[in-house]
Amino acid sequence: MAGNSKRQGARRTSGTKKGATSGSGGKGRRSLEGKGPTPKAEDRPGHVAQKRGGSGGGSGGGGRRPSGPGRGGGKGSGRRGGSKGKPTTETVAGRNPVVEAMRQGVPASALLVAERIDADDRVREALKRAAESGLPVMEAPRRELDRLTGDAPHQGIALQVPPYRYAHPGDLIERASSADEPALIVALDGVTDPRNLGAVVRSVAAFGAHGVLVPERRSAGMTVAAWKTSAGAAARVPVARATNLARALGSYRSAGLFVVGLAGDGEESVGSLSLAAEPLVLVTGSEGRGLSRVVREQCDVVASIPIVAGVESLNASVATGIALYAVSEARRASASS
Repeated sequence: MAGNSKRQGARRTSGTKKGATSGSGGKGRRSLEGKGPTPKAEDRPGHVAQKRGGSGGGSGGGGRRPSGPGRGGGKGSGRRGGSKGKPTTETVAGRNPVVEAMRQGVPASALLVAERIDADDRVREALKRAAESGLPVMEAPRRELDRLTGDAPHQGIALQVPPYRYAHPGDLIERASSADEPALIVALDGVTDPRNLGAVVRSVAAFGAHGVLVPERRSAGMTVAAWKTSAGAAARVPVARATNLARALGSYRSAGLFVVGLAGDGEESVGSLSLAAEPLVLVTGSEGRGLSRVVREQCDVVASIPIVAGVESLNASVATGIALYAVSEARRASASS
């Protein structure tokens, strides 16, 4: 034999050839098809990111109940980065911001106080509120406070806030079903100011709607600023996050909900909306650009708010509040007739 055929174990069995084994049933081909995208770290069992709790996100991630503000900055707050620079906690810095956040019931994980701090009424109030709520109080060197707050002017006190846990978009429908009410959900398209989001959450709570849906990108998130603007309503109203807003709206339509976009050129007025008594998703666009094209294509109806004079457009949260009021009044009239 040629080559190294005399080496022990170097025999070639007759009929053996390279290539796919006869009768493999396409096993070789299937092995090339892949197993889909790699799951996010927080979705992998046993991964450290999952144990840390993550921040939810996406149409399939996050917890089912909101537990506190998450990503974002804002005046008087700093960020502490996680992997790849993504914040895992938000830190409220400064005596007034900390006391205000605690008064508004912003969920927190710890109150940080500088060593040998010169306590005034605000510091004493923060310490008292922490003791009453069972919030851990930790002393920290000022250098550590500088680091945790991103060198924000903390005045020797800071509040650590865990990431907000977003609901799943489907949870909002389940919430309406549990209440035996026609769904009323608000979706925000391109609204980037967290204070607008907080004001919308407050209106949703006031008019008995079932939650807020925001896209994962190019949108405000539930930061401390949003939580404070909601005036405590964020503790009662779930906010869901969708990877793709247009696709999530399409899923709502498939589930039997009607999608109503708000725009100045709408064919109906919100005051006489024909679909008011039906399960609804009200979609508000940004003040500058309005509804995006792909989101508008998912709308069954585009409704407008008649402007009497002097203002070209309404703030997103104001427009949402007016639309929610109009729908709630129409539903009340329908129920009493």
